[in-house]
This record gives sequence, structure tokens and C-alpha cells, in this order.
Amino acid sequence: MKVLKWINNYFIFFMLVAFVITCCTMLFVSILSDTMNITLTNENINMAARLTFLNVVIISLIFCIIDGIRRKLTVERPVKHITEAAEKIIEGDFSVRIESQRKLGSDDTFNRIIDCFNKMAEELGSVETLRTDFIANVSHEMKTPLAVMQNYGTLLQSPGLSEEKRIEYAKGVTEGSRRLADMMTNILKLNRLENQQIYPQATEFDLGEQICECLLQYENVWESSNIEISTDITEDVRVKADAELLSLVWNNLFSNAFKFTGEGGEVSVTLSVTEKYAVVKVSDTGCGMSSETGAHIFEKFYQGDTSHSIQGNGLGLALVKRVIDIMQGEISVDSTVGKGTTFTVKIRRV
Repeated sequence: MKVLKWINNYFIFFMLVAFVITCCTMLFVSILSDTMNITLTNENINMAARLTFLNVVIISLIFCIIDGIRRKLTVERPVKHITEAAEKIIEGDFSVRIESQRKLGSDDTFNRIIDCFNKMAEELGSVETLRTDFIANVSHEMKTPLAVMQNYGTLLQSPGLSEEKRIEYAKGVTEGSRRLADMMTNILKLNRLENQQIYPQATEFDLGEQICECLLQYENVWESSNIEISTDITEDVRVKADAELLSLVWNNLFSNAFKFTGEGGEVSVTLSVTEKYAVVKVSDTGCGMSSETGAHIFEKFYQGDTSHSIQGNGLGLALVKRVIDIMQGEISVDSTVGKGTTFTVKIRRV
């Protein structure tokens, strides 16, 4: 195959050189004979033709060799490197990277391709890492409620169990199943959001009313924990968004605020407006978090405070972030260890 390709290249150079040299020779001979009145004999013409043909063969061979070396260095070598790297990617090795080619004798085309290839490999590696971590985290998170349910189920089989204990163990099984169901629901919602299988149904509504309705669902929680509630809701703030998806945001933020606020603490909710945005702030006086934890808080299954992990599965804030991104809004977190946390959400106003 390579021999045929080489012959084909040589034939192309041969025809090109033959055409150029023949034209130049004919022009030169014509001008020379007219100028110097030289009569060309058949013998001279035959000798000149043989010499010209030999020159064409030699020059074509030189050009073909030079072009072959050029193609080897500037085309075949980078293509070989890219092909070998692509084969490693296919085999699952996402750590492969290609070095940039020297620009001598070539343009920057292959380097642009190589840069794109390296970025693709890096992204695929990140996706693979996330996929592996996701599977590991899901497996780990499922084990906890399943183990709880199994233990309480075993205890329920104990002979001579009192009615009080039976109810306690049954509640444990119910709580474990609830946690498992909540986790599966959040995983499905997050997956559908990330794969754009949920299409927002934007409607215009009063944001303040929605926030108050969501907050009131936690009335039993703040009363049982003696948590003080502070609200400052600007009236008649209207937004155009998917109300159902946006309610997921407030429910998750309120749930986190009450979960990490100890007895006697305070949770505050404010709604204000700027020229373009409705700004919602949810603050608590809980344990807070470090800047390192804050940098990862919106990642799936990430839980900065493991002491409260039994109450969640690390999917809530990932879901919140995805919903806010779909709404083309903004979310940020400001927290101090031991003092509390404030989440700030910006939604475009009507």
C-alpha cells in the first residue's frame, strides 16, 4: 500500500516537473534559435530530449523524496500519535496526552487538533472519575438505610417484644425506607435535569408567596427545636420561572438551614430586589463550614459535616445548583465555621 502511494506521488511530481521543464526548454530553444540563428539537427534534438528526460526523472525523484520526508515529519508522525492516543482512549485510558508538534515546516493545524484532543481526554477522564465516584457514593449511601432497615427488621422478630419497642423499631424501618426513597427520587430528578429531560414550564407568580408557603411546611421543625424565625419578605416580587422546580430550591435550602441549626438558634429568610434580580437569602446560625467545604458544597454526594450525614444524602444542593443554572440564575454561599451559613439566590425578575 505504501509502495503504491509512493509511486502515485512520484508520478504526480514527474508529470508536473516534465510539464514545467518541457515548457521552459521549448521556450529557451525557440528564443535561442531565433536570436543566434542556430539550426538544430535531429541528433541535437534527440540528445537534448534524452538529457531533458533524465533531468525530469532525477528532479522528480528528488522532489518526491523531499515531499516524502516532509509528509513523514509533518503529517504521518502527528497522525500516528493521535491515532495511538485515540486507541488508548477507546481502551479506557483517559490519562493519555499528546505533546505539541514542532512548528518547523508545518502550520499550526495539528497543534490545534492536539489541543482539542487533550481537552477531550481531560473531560472524559473527569466524567469517568465522576461516574466512578457516583456509583461508589450511591452504593455507600444505599447501604446505610438498608442496614438500618435490616437491623430493625431483625429486632422486630424478637420474641416477647413490647408494644413500645415494636412501634420504635417499626418507625426505624419506616425512616430508613423514607431516606432510601428520598435518595432515589433526588437521583432521578438530578439525572433528568442533567440530561435535559425535564423542560421548565415558566409561569409568572409571586415569589414572596411561594417562599412563605415553603417555609411554613417546616413550622413543626422550628417549634420542636425552639429555633427563632426571622423574615423580611418584600411584597409583590414577581418572577417568571418553573414554580415546581423553584420550590425544590427553597425546600432544600430551608431543610439544610434547620438541619444544621442547633436548638435555640436562628434561621432568617429575606427577599429583596435589584434592578434585574429578585435576591433571596437563607441564613442560619448553625455550625458553618470552611472555605474548602464551601468550594465543593454543590457537588453530588458531598457532605461537609459528616455528623449530620445521617439526615441527608448530599444530593440536595447539587439539585439546587442544577435548577438555578436551568433558570439562568445565580447561587452563592458565605459561611464561617461556628457562626453560620448564608445562601444567596438570584432569580431574574419579570
